[in-house]
Amino acid sequence: MRIVLDTNVLVSGLLSPFGPPGEIVRLVSSGAVKLGVDARILSEYDEVLARPRFGFTHDAVSALLDYIDQASETVASEPLTHRLPDEDDEPFLEVALACGVDHLVTGNAVHFPEEARAGVSVVSPAQFIELYRSRGAQSDI
Repeated sequence: MRIVLDTNVLVSGLLSPFGPPGEIVRLVSSGAVKLGVDARILSEYDEVLARPRFGFTHDAVSALLDYIDQASETVASEPLTHRLPDEDDEPFLEVALACGVDHLVTGNAVHFPEEARAGVSVVSPAQFIELYRSRGAQSDI
């Protein structure tokens, strides 16, 4: 399964390994889920994870970003035809469109209005985990 992971979900999952964001980070780390990224998303991950309030070490952030860079699908994307309320969210939807991912996973679905999604499935971490589990149950049949 391929996803684009909003920074808020990545940070939440790293801060607390319990709950849906933590499960998603584990799925990404294990290779069960592949991320779609571009240079802007990697840069945002780096900038946000380096914030002192989170307490992540420079080496840990570097190692994580190196892994994400190597294990992810990196694309060049086109600008959106419809602007989002927060332009900082646009790279995530642009990459989702360019990669043809299964889902864009975010804790802020309202930042991705239906009319701007261009068919991309935007789901919360809990919704994604539910979809992931139901997909696994279907493959066991």
